[in-house]
Amino acid sequence: MKRLILLILFIPAVFSVSAADWSSQLQGGGTVSVDPNTNRATVTRGGVTTQLWDGAHRLQDGSIIITNRGVAIPNESILESRQLQPPETEEWEGVRIVGTSPCERLVRSVCGDNNQCSDAEACNPSRQLLDMETEERNASTNRGLMTYTSGQCLKALKESEFFARCPKAPVSATQ
Repeated sequence: MKRLILLILFIPAVFSVSAADWSSQLQGGGTVSVDPNTNRATVTRGGVTTQLWDGAHRLQDGSIIITNRGVAIPNESILESRQLQPPETEEWEGVRIVGTSPCERLVRSVCGDNNQCSDAEACNPSRQLLDMETEERNASTNRGLMTYTSGQCLKALKESEFFARCPKAPVSATQ
């Protein structure tokens, strides 16, 4: 069941669901909406609606929405609005971070150990997730525990279509 939920969370596929549009407030202002039939994400600010740019976006409630080519990757809130229930607890909840965090590992995996894949499509969203994880950990009373974004990065590490591993070998200092 958890594998099915992970696939639903990270496959930016277009699928039809008979549900109302999902919407939420962006932390920086504006209302983001996701069409239930296409998963197209738009943002409305000052009465003007445009496509939500690709990347990771923090919502006012602290959750995150990720867009790829204008398509939202359904998060837990979107799935709930479509009456799909996420698991009651996540395997990472309450887990202590030892060594590098999941988002640090994601950035290294996608962007490369020495930033050699910084032009990869998923590199910037990976860095945005790392920034969000850092903010959450800094705001926490226990900075050593996994955050919501840490859990999202764990899922992203398993999703290889969008968050593909950097195929380039690190450039050595002697070359």
